[in-house]
Amino acid sequence: MSTAIVRSPSDDRDLDIVPETGCLSIIVLGASGDLAKKKTFPALYHLFKQGFLQSHEVHIFGYARTKLSDEGLRDRIRGYLSKGEDGESEDLVNFLHLIKYVSGSYDQEEGFVLLDKEISRHESLRNIQVGTSRRLFYLALPPSVYPSVCKMIRSYCMNQSDLGGWTRIVVEKPFGKDLSSAEELSSHLGELFTESQLYRIDHYLGKELVQNLLVLRFANRLFMPLWNRDNIANIQIVFREDFGTEGRGGYFDQYGIIRDIIQNHLLQVFCLVAMEKPVSLKPEYIRDEKVKVLQSVLPIAPEDVVLGQYDGYKDDPTVSQDSNTPTFASVVLRIHNERWEGVPFILKAGKALNSRKAEIRVQFKDVPGDIFKCQSQGRNEFVIRLQPSEAMYMKLTVKKPGLEMSTIQSELDLSYGQRYQGVQIPEAYERLILDTIRGDQQHFVRRDELKAAWEIFTPLLHKIDGGEIKSLPYKPGSRGPAEADELLAKAGYVQTHGYIWIPPTL
Repeated sequence: MSTAIVRSPSDDRDLDIVPETGCLSIIVLGASGDLAKKKTFPALYHLFKQGFLQSHEVHIFGYARTKLSDEGLRDRIRGYLSKGEDGESEDLVNFLHLIKYVSGSYDQEEGFVLLDKEISRHESLRNIQVGTSRRLFYLALPPSVYPSVCKMIRSYCMNQSDLGGWTRIVVEKPFGKDLSSAEELSSHLGELFTESQLYRIDHYLGKELVQNLLVLRFANRLFMPLWNRDNIANIQIVFREDFGTEGRGGYFDQYGIIRDIIQNHLLQVFCLVAMEKPVSLKPEYIRDEKVKVLQSVLPIAPEDVVLGQYDGYKDDPTVSQDSNTPTFASVVLRIHNERWEGVPFILKAGKALNSRKAEIRVQFKDVPGDIFKCQSQGRNEFVIRLQPSEAMYMKLTVKKPGLEMSTIQSELDLSYGQRYQGVQIPEAYERLILDTIRGDQQHFVRRDELKAAWEIFTPLLHKIDGGEIKSLPYKPGSRGPAEADELLAKAGYVQTHGYIWIPPTL
């Protein structure tokens, strides 16, 4: 568990955020789909329970092709909202009462004209002057329908923002499959909406310990002089799952682990780890520094890549029998700038592995003139564990208790579940939806940032798609291909033997 960041009014002034009140309409497109049921509506409900969404201001509209009544949609999502609750709470009843459903096509005007009529009716009931309300459209939809849906929103559902209101569009990944498709999508959206209206959501940027990265790096004198090539040997950013594609094989086979996890989630974390200090916390300054890091990444060399595919992946009937799609990838990125020249960043992600975790592992260089002869035990490491059991710990060498002068690896540990007992960790989607309502784009992907990210990975992805780089087999429940550990060693990572971090218990 962790603690949420509480903003003061002065923080909002620093970010140019003006607190707003008045009518807010949240429209969830794809309301009958899995993403909406499992993530979007629960996030909205939790914001409502915490008082961030007020019943006298907000109304929520579901829109999808499925023929449903208002009560039909409420019945579909009720079970996802009431998890952990005994019975049906007053909060749940009041929240469900805010939801209205509209059925319609994603590419025909009739449905969107009806949707606009329902939103306008809600706004008029609040006695709001036309154009002064706020409209937030959340696209819980496959990217293939983004162009038609956005065109319909632009033509029939826009708020008249010149009167003081706004319209904002939240789009989910994947943002294209390579550079050209991403640019095509960006161009289409850019013709319809300004960049300030678009919120490209990557839920990893809403995770508590990811949000903590800038605070750790730039609010602590301890780290500032150490965070460079003089002291750091290598940095790993790791995402591991202990299950396979499980029913998503057909979808996953179109994308693979690099498009699904590395090019977006892990690369966003990479930016926050490697970027320079921004001028201030204003979103554009932070995003400027992220773009600079991405533009400094050297082309990926074939020898810096290991791909894997777990045995049994092709047993899924929706997966091609000659598929080369990687379910595991380890990629070494190198940054050509003064701070990071020569420091390998290892981005590693995989499915059907021996554990489930996501972490950042910063390994420091050996101690020069080691008088204790303890380098064989391992190097100092700073580990930020993103999930599960959120924690930060510094792995270091200490004297082993006893009469002998011998050393052992131990840690300085900040485990959130122990330190912040009883504090509720906000879900990533809660934080990001709230940021969208507030107009804070810090944790969303800007168009030039997206372009720079695809420029890094598109050449590699085209080689994989063309069969030039093969996926190596590995057994489910293993660490992945043995060649990945060899790549890690070649990049300079020194394995610690005999030390295991154990999350402290309460």
